[in-house]
Amino acid sequence: MAGNQLFIGGKWVDAQDGGTFDVLDPATGAVLTQVGDGAATDMLAAVAAAADALPAWSATAPRVRSELLRATWQAMQDAGEELGFLMSLEMGKTLADAAGEVNYASDFFRWFAEEAVRIGGELRTAPAGTNRILTVRQPIGVSLLVTPWNFPAAMATRKIAPALAAGCTVVIKPAGETPLTTLFIVRLMEQQGLPPGVVNVVTSGRSAEVVSAALTDDREKISFTGSTPVGRILLKQAADRVVATSMELGGNDPFLVLADADLTAAVDGAMLAKMRNGGQACTAANRFIVHESVAAEFADTLAARMGALVMGAGTDPQTGLGPMVSERAATGIADLVDRAVSAGATPLIGGHRPDRPGFFYPATVLTDVTPESPVAVNEVFGPVAPIIAVHDDDEAIAAANSTEYGLLGFVYTTDLARGLRVAERLDVGMVGLNRGLVSDAAAPFGGVKQSGIGREGGFEGIDEYLEHKYIATSW
Repeated sequence: MAGNQLFIGGKWVDAQDGGTFDVLDPATGAVLTQVGDGAATDMLAAVAAAADALPAWSATAPRVRSELLRATWQAMQDAGEELGFLMSLEMGKTLADAAGEVNYASDFFRWFAEEAVRIGGELRTAPAGTNRILTVRQPIGVSLLVTPWNFPAAMATRKIAPALAAGCTVVIKPAGETPLTTLFIVRLMEQQGLPPGVVNVVTSGRSAEVVSAALTDDREKISFTGSTPVGRILLKQAADRVVATSMELGGNDPFLVLADADLTAAVDGAMLAKMRNGGQACTAANRFIVHESVAAEFADTLAARMGALVMGAGTDPQTGLGPMVSERAATGIADLVDRAVSAGATPLIGGHRPDRPGFFYPATVLTDVTPESPVAVNEVFGPVAPIIAVHDDDEAIAAANSTEYGLLGFVYTTDLARGLRVAERLDVGMVGLNRGLVSDAAAPFGGVKQSGIGREGGFEGIDEYLEHKYIATSW
């Protein structure tokens, strides 16, 4: 258990009741290791440790906070190969995807190291001319961070870095499927001189119990990335104590290929937007809405590209498509595809789980899909590309917006003005215009409608952890 314990108040400790839970290898279903199974009492101890550390950390010079974050960025870069292999092992993503995530995740420490020293305020004259209006930005306080399994490094750093830059202390609860990555990153932070209690980690197979415990205690902030149904529950619990919330929730992202699109570029973008992380991403293209004049060619070309990917363990350098994270995930994908085929969809490739150990689902391309199909209405979260043919841009936009979600959309066209017009009409928080990848530590990440509240990353990300205080003065 050494190294797989909870991290509370600067110490690695067992769960108070001695409990542990298994972390599985998704490529085989076998047990990789065990980690501490924190309960409500452990979460409350972590919250208390964060509260004790808050005054000193909030008073720490911004430059000192910045240097800790910058040092952690360098440490992640130096340990990139080891960290990437660990992510691939516990989550199943390919080594190439894991290497990309290490760079993306570590960049949040570098970006917010630079933002930590730029937290300012403003002094202005009141309109009446009788007094001054002084505003300052101060840390919001102890922050509870709840992260998902699909990007275990990036989702942790995207929350930890701005919180610490702002002067907040945190308790992080990583997903039960992928706790090892977060523990690894926090060990790196500890080696860079992380003060006790500033970052606390409670691993647990009892997510609902431990998160609910935190929300019944004094809390200033919760930042959650995960499904919309769970987000709604947490919002209700947070409302009882008027806790500030950031929610990055589900997506059902449309990928629009207009009639004049460069199909080679569109397929290249589709491979990024769909197959990165095996399709297990809230930013993954979920519905391919393609003009009827190019739909067949696009589907055939995409099927050839997806079908050429080698399926296997993520830790194998030859693998292009790793396993899904769990048996439940693979079974859920299979159910949606089966229902779509029963409703009239046609598989060009894939469509059935392979007969092999592990939690695998093959690359699948479906044609003859309608906007009402189960794979279009629901977020598949896997390597499934449903193709919906449309007559014109208006029909494409209507299909894209016919969902309660609004995280991300993709648009491919050779006409920039046309692309910008379509992008502005999409009900989403982010758009990839002739790009299959939009995530960037320097850009604000977040959605509209049922896809969330608030933004992470960019100049905006640190504001989620700051309060604006107004001081009226006659000076």
